[in-house]
Amino acid sequence: MGFWGTSVSQDLPPTQHQPSIQRFLDTYGLEYTPDGQYIRWSNSNKKHPRNWPAARKIYDTGLIIFLDLFATCVSTAGSAAADHARNEFGLNKTLAVFLFVSLSLIGQMSGGIIFPAWSEAFGRKKLYIVSTGLYGIFCLISGMSPSLAGVAIGRFFSGFLSAIPAVVVAGSIEDMYNAKDRVWLIFMWAVVANMGLALGPIMSIYIISGLDWRWVFRISAVVTVIITILLFGIRESRPSLVLEREVAKIRRESGIANLKALNPDHTPDLKTFIRIGLFRPIHLFFTEPIVFLVATMSAVAFALIYLFTEALPPIYMSMGFSTTSSYLPFFAICIGLLFGLLTRIQDHRIILRYQEQGIPLEPEHKLLGFSIGAPILAVGLWWFSWTIPPAVHVHWLVSTAALILIGYAVNEFDSVLAGYLADSYLGYAASGFAAVQLLRSSMSAAFPLFATDMYDALGANVASSILAALATVFCILPPLFSRYGRRIRGLSKFAKHSLQVYQENGVDKHGF
Repeated sequence: MGFWGTSVSQDLPPTQHQPSIQRFLDTYGLEYTPDGQYIRWSNSNKKHPRNWPAARKIYDTGLIIFLDLFATCVSTAGSAAADHARNEFGLNKTLAVFLFVSLSLIGQMSGGIIFPAWSEAFGRKKLYIVSTGLYGIFCLISGMSPSLAGVAIGRFFSGFLSAIPAVVVAGSIEDMYNAKDRVWLIFMWAVVANMGLALGPIMSIYIISGLDWRWVFRISAVVTVIITILLFGIRESRPSLVLEREVAKIRRESGIANLKALNPDHTPDLKTFIRIGLFRPIHLFFTEPIVFLVATMSAVAFALIYLFTEALPPIYMSMGFSTTSSYLPFFAICIGLLFGLLTRIQDHRIILRYQEQGIPLEPEHKLLGFSIGAPILAVGLWWFSWTIPPAVHVHWLVSTAALILIGYAVNEFDSVLAGYLADSYLGYAASGFAAVQLLRSSMSAAFPLFATDMYDALGANVASSILAALATVFCILPPLFSRYGRRIRGLSKFAKHSLQVYQENGVDKHGF
């Protein structure tokens, strides 16, 4: 009996139809499991997502990563929109931020519970297409509705649907790429997503200055409609679902109805889906130490950018920036994200060294960026805290340089820890990442609400120092992960189950 109710028969007698069915298996590049009860992928099968042509993978991953970039931009774009819409609707600042920013993130938190399990059980492609189309509709509702209720509905459901690229992309990357290539793809995804966080406020303030706040969401609707059309060109990447389709073809052609695909994601009814899928992320968060720690650290780093959407503009306006130009320091965060490329190059060298030495690659071998990023985040926040008004008056470039460090560190937290989850939970990475998204969305929803009051009450220097102190505490965790991570994974039933499923369904000859 597998974890979470998945069962794999241990009966050893070969199937009665094996001689007659072998030619079909050879034609489709499939094989029997050692017990002769199920059909699985062979290593050379070109239809397995890991073996797709490079051009196919580039199109699919490039498009879904861009989708996440744009959805993230629209998420943080709500901050500037809130500041301008509150006068129209007669709202105070906190309520406006809640409706335009936090409500979207609450929706994303809700979607993050449902959609990863759905994608693992029923596939990725249809989910991407339907959700992106609906996302465009709800963006249009936000931009066209004359009532506050309509705006709130549009923001909540657009956030709900944005959980798909925010969470499921990690699973899609794991579907198509092995551990060596995932280093780069997870990095690219994290850079793009975090760049969306920083570019969203800039995008929105310039649209608003030229048009008005409603056009932020109207333009978003047009872009997502275009993305929806392009998504029809991607392939289904969930290996178990693609395998089911291949075995179904063999059943039709051979007339043998009792052939079974090795499908650990099979959910025969809604009750099973709810028990296995919807509660899995919550279960992982409270029972898996790795998921709990990764979720906490990643969520704080991610939510920090949402806090800055409220905190940074007033700080730079106090230095003489205009309302529009006060959002430009977010570009410094974007620059910091790109420096992660240096860390990925070093990661690549480490991987090659282990391969040359014949040492199996472990998830803990790719934590370099986290080990560097944790102290740099602390240094960057302390630096920023004491180079801004009201306590310190220096040139704005000094504090902006600190934002480069913060941008680098935030991306390292995101990409390295997401990669660590992908390597630890493999085909069920989306469920592990859903637990991260659950806490990330809730923190990101909360941080902007108290940012203004916190900075007004304590002053920008002390308020930022509190964040710096929290980042300093995080510095003790990278060595703990490096030293005890393998032992913790060894005690995890779900990590063991994920590895078993991977070995039975994967096509990589050298493990992960």
